[in-house]
Amino acid sequence: MIINMKVKTKQCNSKMCIVCGLENPNSLKAPFYEMEDGSVISIFEFKETHQSYPERTHGGLITAMLDELGLRCIWPIENTFGVTMEITTKFRKPVPYNQKLKGIGKVISNTPRFIQSHAEILDLQDNILAEANIKYLKFLTDKIVLSNVNAEEHNIFVPDDVKEIN
Repeated sequence: MIINMKVKTKQCNSKMCIVCGLENPNSLKAPFYEMEDGSVISIFEFKETHQSYPERTHGGLITAMLDELGLRCIWPIENTFGVTMEITTKFRKPVPYNQKLKGIGKVISNTPRFIQSHAEILDLQDNILAEANIKYLKFLTDKIVLSNVNAEEHNIFVPDDVKEIN
């Protein structure tokens, strides 16, 4: 359970990402915070447009959020990106939409080429709704984006100054 843990910094959001994109009308617009224990957390909310069955969030979007949490917990350790090689998602309980949820990502192992992380989506009572183990191949940003795309101009905003999250 995370209670009154200090935020080290707020991470940047992109413009068009389905998870964090601030200019994408279908995005979760999820904020991500680097915490004092080395984890990354997000308080976010799926919307009705993210549903599969009524009152349930689509499993693909749940997995996308877990993948984002798993990747973002790498950034406090080293300035690198990665591409997902493998993700194993376990759906524990139905994930609702139109309710605040908490996401947590933590690095499990870090080698020169790979990073493995664990991510969870919880309700605000700390019940685990879904979790994933993810393996990433480390890549520099210029090796991931297309050569004709300016990654800085297209993807990144400057984070807000944040001190704590409850």
